[in-house]
Amino acid sequence: MPYDPPGRADHLPDDLVGRWNGLIEAAHAAHEPALGSRFFSLEPDTGADATTVQVGWFGDPAEPGFCLDPEAAEQLSDWGVRGRHELHNEYCEYAVQMAADANGVVRPKRVQVTTELAEYWLMLATWSPPTVRELVEEVLGVRPTWQELYGPGVSDPEALDPRQRTVAFATHVAGNGGDPELAEAGVPAQPMGTLNTANALFITHPINGLDDLLYIVMFGARPYARQTPDGFQPASREEIFRAFDVEHLACRHADPAAAMAAAGAAVAGRTVAFTNPLGMYLKSFTAELFTLDGAPVPDEWVRFSRGEPDRFQRLEFGPGDDDPHFLDDVTVTLGDVEKRVRGGYQVVRQLEVGPFVTLGPESPVADDERVVLQGSDEPIRCNEARACESVKNLQTRFEEQHGATRVAPRTMARDR
Repeated sequence: MPYDPPGRADHLPDDLVGRWNGLIEAAHAAHEPALGSRFFSLEPDTGADATTVQVGWFGDPAEPGFCLDPEAAEQLSDWGVRGRHELHNEYCEYAVQMAADANGVVRPKRVQVTTELAEYWLMLATWSPPTVRELVEEVLGVRPTWQELYGPGVSDPEALDPRQRTVAFATHVAGNGGDPELAEAGVPAQPMGTLNTANALFITHPINGLDDLLYIVMFGARPYARQTPDGFQPASREEIFRAFDVEHLACRHADPAAAMAAAGAAVAGRTVAFTNPLGMYLKSFTAELFTLDGAPVPDEWVRFSRGEPDRFQRLEFGPGDDDPHFLDDVTVTLGDVEKRVRGGYQVVRQLEVGPFVTLGPESPVADDERVVLQGSDEPIRCNEARACESVKNLQTRFEEQHGATRVAPRTMARDR
């Protein structure tokens, strides 16, 4: 069953749809030897007993909150392209658009949020330069030059061969996405151009990729269990992530949500498949928590796009260019606390993201299909995760540049 373009946002010719499906199949094949089982399939069950469910998590970066605290997490996550490139690893990235007010003071105007997969855009840029140029114009409202898309000196990308187009577009718009072949070709981790740094055109963090999404769901889609005197019981999140030495993945929002949803299905003998169209989507957004002068923000300040309803991949939040208001005129209420909106972190904390998956009917699970674990069930100490070293290094660089006072690391509950 071929997958349609993500969100069915674009009407593509069959050859491009085929290339998109080829990427999905290749990513699946790469993980199949280690993670393959009957509990994951690329063919969603279409029977009457199949169920489509949403798998979701909040879009704010979890790691800086675990390693430091919410205030430091907001500060670092909102630190322009540095914060985005190092911390936005929940398949949700954002960029804050700045503008000068009537007094010439530069202030945050609105937030762009995206969950679009880089592999999809890179495929289009490789095989159909006119299509990717039209999409950029559709999303940003400005027609890009070929040089912005493929680099200085490129006046006609059709004169390049497909591999050259891939490398050129990745260099200037997508980054290498952790692909060793692109890195070897000289593509930097993050794009050199401004189209996808000044804007959130699509996600670029190396672990926000299609490969990673398939990995974590396939990793989870096995009937993990522990032996008890009363028989087999489902293994806990701690047991699963600790048994495979990937405790750090449990310290994000996305990975444990996706893996444990798949594991719960597998324990019941249900197959897991991505619902067509495969993609990462923006789901619930508690816009009612944001107010302007004591009233709800105008409806036109919440603009979803790039997909069918319930499968949007893009959000722009804030006033338009002709509106005299700015994003920091808005307040957000969390519990009994009202705060001025300062950037994108406060927005994505109220935004749920994730894929849709289709579960097949329940079936018996044979003893030899269970993955029996005997690891510890002790809570994973996320404030000691490997990621904390890089988060704290980022905080140090922030303080060196801004002269900020160090925020003492501590464990803190989410303040939703």
